[in-house]
Amino acid sequence: MKITPIKTRPFLPPKDDIFDLLDQSIDQLQEGDILFITSKVVAIHQGLCEKIEEVPNKDDLIKQEAQYSIDRSKCPGGYVVLTIKDGFLIPTSGIDESNSNGYYVLFPKDSSKIAKEICEYLKQKFKIQNLAVVITDSTSRPLKKGVTGFATGFYGLKPLKSYIGQKDIFGREIKMSQLSIVDSLSSIAVMYMGEGDECTPFLKISNCSKVEFNQEETFKDYQIPLEDDIYYSVLKNFKKNAN
Repeated sequence: MKITPIKTRPFLPPKDDIFDLLDQSIDQLQEGDILFITSKVVAIHQGLCEKIEEVPNKDDLIKQEAQYSIDRSKCPGGYVVLTIKDGFLIPTSGIDESNSNGYYVLFPKDSSKIAKEICEYLKQKFKIQNLAVVITDSTSRPLKKGVTGFATGFYGLKPLKSYIGQKDIFGREIKMSQLSIVDSLSSIAVMYMGEGDECTPFLKISNCSKVEFNQEETFKDYQIPLEDDIYYSVLKNFKKNAN
């Protein structure tokens, strides 16, 4: 497997053109490549930016953007409003103000849709068939320090490898295990793209034998309804927001 981080020019809030950035920064893609794109540049492309000085109360904006939330006062240290946004458990509705030049950059909308648009554009440009595009973000995890990457949307690959029905090394049938291919690779991508001033919003992974490419919208296969999640006894403490 080959990992290629791709540096670019600064991508500027409140709105910039991701297709222009792709044309400037990527001169070649090959069959079987996977392109990872940070969610921040997708949100800036979509114009999802709010000038910080024009937002009276950040917590109001966070709760407006969230599906469910737990108030800052109930989080240890009061550091964040804990939220569920578009089916993801993330702090502050995914709103970011780092590397944003005085703006709050919101969580992108319909990441899988823009991933498909970018994927089809690049396949046509480079005349290839097997290509996947994954939009990534980073978040903290319960009971662990540090952030890790995950996919906010994707197109062109199957997100999961199922072991259900297979036998383990002792012949026991596996009942539940599925490997998240798309999140495992997103963690690698986020590690190389970084969280600071790297200016590396794109990363290419080549020759990954674990990936099964397709031409389908498979994001629906990736998420679990809140009430069906094994962590629902914890997640039910979130308050549903009226938005």
